[in-house]
Formats: sequence, structure tokens, C-alpha cells
Amino acid sequence: MFNILVVDDEPLICKGLSNLLASSGLDIGNIYTAGSGFEALDCIRMEEVDLLVTDIQMGAMSGIELMQHAKLAKPWVQTIVISAHETFQYAQMAVRLGAKDYLIKPLNSEQFLDSVRNVLLKMDRPSPELAGFMAGLGESFRLEEPLPAYSELLNRLLTDPAAALGSEEEMRKLDELRLQGPYFAVLKIKLPLPGADSSTKYSPRDRGLLRYGALNIAKELLDQEWSSTAFYSPEEEITVIIQWDEKSYEEAGGGQVSRLDVLGRSLHFNIHKFLHLNAVIGISQILKGLPFMEVLNRQASRAILWNREHSDHYVFYYGDFNWSSYATEPSAEELHTRSNLIVQKAKEFIDENYAQKGLTIHEVAKKNHVSPNYLSYLFKKNTGYNLWEYVIKLRMEESREMILHTDLRRYEIAERVGYESPEHFSKIFKKYYGISPSELKK
Repeated sequence: MFNILVVDDEPLICKGLSNLLASSGLDIGNIYTAGSGFEALDCIRMEEVDLLVTDIQMGAMSGIELMQHAKLAKPWVQTIVISAHETFQYAQMAVRLGAKDYLIKPLNSEQFLDSVRNVLLKMDRPSPELAGFMAGLGESFRLEEPLPAYSELLNRLLTDPAAALGSEEEMRKLDELRLQGPYFAVLKIKLPLPGADSSTKYSPRDRGLLRYGALNIAKELLDQEWSSTAFYSPEEEITVIIQWDEKSYEEAGGGQVSRLDVLGRSLHFNIHKFLHLNAVIGISQILKGLPFMEVLNRQASRAILWNREHSDHYVFYYGDFNWSSYATEPSAEELHTRSNLIVQKAKEFIDENYAQKGLTIHEVAKKNHVSPNYLSYLFKKNTGYNLWEYVIKLRMEESREMILHTDLRRYEIAERVGYESPEHFSKIFKKYYGISPSELKK
């Protein structure tokens, strides 16, 4: 069963869409509603949400911003956008963030339900090409190397860009691939495929099939939002070169690293979902120009190595590890000290700012110069708390004290601990303590 979150600052629209979904006959478990982006974000963090249906223009946080933060929290949540304006710019931004549909108000009931139905039907099954591959695992299946000539050239570009760029023939092939940038990043996918001598046995054929399946999953995800090229690399890795032109890079406004992090987590999630493998993803920084491909390739490979230190974590961004602080490869003790320092600074920032309206994990991560994904992992590992659970803990403890020891009204307490609406505050409070603020006061 699927859980759906409906977000609109007009309560009647939330209620109408919820009633429509409830009587649709679709396989729906829970229907949640939220009147603002911040309420919706709390719901996404605290509940299991599969599909987000959101208005695009809503007060302090727009639907576009909500999509960005929702992707950071749970990259696998699918989105349908609704809008009162048929604005190309909004539609383009929504599609770039992975929206499955863009519907114009007033909504046609049948069109809306068709859109929801189409998204839900696709969520639990792989693409037709991947489905065919999976069906053929136990049968005769002909595996072909994808574009072997181009794979060879691209791998040479990653290890010796000067040689690859010095050949007219190879430059022509690169033009055919439209590898023009000028901004590039490299992402590597390492599959856990031990040999036949391991306790988990994969024959050479099985290894090839699983690698082929992972490549297809990567291509399906990348084709939705990215200008990219995916191919096989040595050591049974899959490499992805991602590029941006000047315009698309500037439009992102510095948010490309967060999007790469979301992409890495989506890749890990989907490879695990369909192939039952815990792939490790290494992500490079973003540099300008093809001559830096060797640097980007080395960064992505080096990021993957951190899985040795954090074996229960699978997506690593090179920039998270502050390599310039170490003259040589850091020791386990140095890594532990740095991890503790990141968490300590994050806690201090949250302790001082937990009552700030609109506080996000992204903001906390930015203060620590690490990605939200890595900060969330370290915080949970070091404290036992999910980072946002810690924010809610501080807010709830403070509000409880004010309820018991002051005469402040509910809306005043909600305001002081960082919530936009007293109704949303009450909902969070009851979920946390099991009773409402008014029941506690009595």
C-alpha cells in the first residue's frame, strides 16, 4: 500500500484531493495533508511517504523548494506538482527536479487520478528493459557490452585526458557523445560482487548480468534529469560522467552538489531495491574542463574507499572529507576525531537555533561544510538520534516546559519553538508525547 502527502495552502483543496484519493479504489494506505512546505517537510521526515502532491506557490516555502528539501530527506519520494499558473519556468524546474507530472488548476478529477495511478503503478516495478533483463536471469540472455569503443575512449579520458584530447579521431568521438560541458563531475558505482571462492558465490555470468542491470538502473535514473554518459570501467565498476553547460550550472545557484548527493542515494536505493545489492557510490567535486577528468576520476575512486571506515554507509562525496587537512592518508584516530568535531559543531548550532522557523538540515550541513547526507549519517552514528529527531526533541522539551510553567497560549508557544501554525505544533506534540498540549495543561 502507498502513502500519499497532499500539500496546499488552501485547506479546501487539501480536503478535496484527500477525499478524491480516499474514494479512488487505489492501493492507498495513508493520506496525509499539510498546509505549508514546512509542515510537509516534517511529515516527510517523520512518516513513510511514497508520493508527494504539492502546490507550487505557497507562502514562505514554494513547491519547488519543498521538492528540493524532500529529495534531500528521502530521494525516492515521487512528486506530482499542481499549479494555478501554466508557467514554463515553473514546469521546467519541476521536471528538472524529477516531478512525474505538472497539472494546472482547476484540476480535472479523472486527469488527477490517472496521473496518481500512473505514478504508483511505476513505483514498484523496474523499466521494461530492466524487467526483461531480470526475467532472463534464469534463462538464456544475451549480454552485450554497451558501446565498447566509446567505453574504451571514455576510460582513457579518465586516466590520461591529455592523450585522449590530443587525437583528432577521439575528439570527433567525444563530439558524437556531446561531451562538451564545460562543467563536469564523475560518479562511480562499486557493486559488491565477490568471486566464486567467496561465501556469496557469483559466477562470471551472474556478475556480468548484475552489472548490466545496475547500468540500466543508472541510465534510467540519469535520463530523467541529467546530461550524462554511463559506461563500464575496470575493476567491475560503473562510471558516470555528468556535465552542465554554463546556463544550467548557473541556474542551479550552487545546489549541484546536493543534487549529486541525492542522485547517489537514489542509485543506491534502486540498485538495492531491484538487484538486492548494497552498491557503494563515490562522487567527485565539480570542475571546469575536460583536462580535469583524471582528477575527477581519482576523487570519485578515493571517495569510495571511505566505505572501509564507514561500512554501514554507502554514498560518499569527496568534498566531505577535507583532504587538505592531512599530509598523508589519515589514521582511524584522526578520522574519528574529525567525525566527532563535525557532530559537536552541528549539535552546538542546533542547540542555538532549534527554534528558528524554517531551519533545515541543509542549513546545518552548510555550516559544517559537509553534505546533508554525510552529516545525517555521522549524527545518528555518534548520538543515536536522527538529526531532525534531535531538533524535534529540543522543541518538544522546551514547549512542554512552557505549557507546564507559563500562561502562554498555544500559538505563542508554537511561535517560540519554531512552528508556523499552532495546529501543526499540536500535531507534532501529540505524536511525540501521546497527548495534546491542552490535555497536558489540564
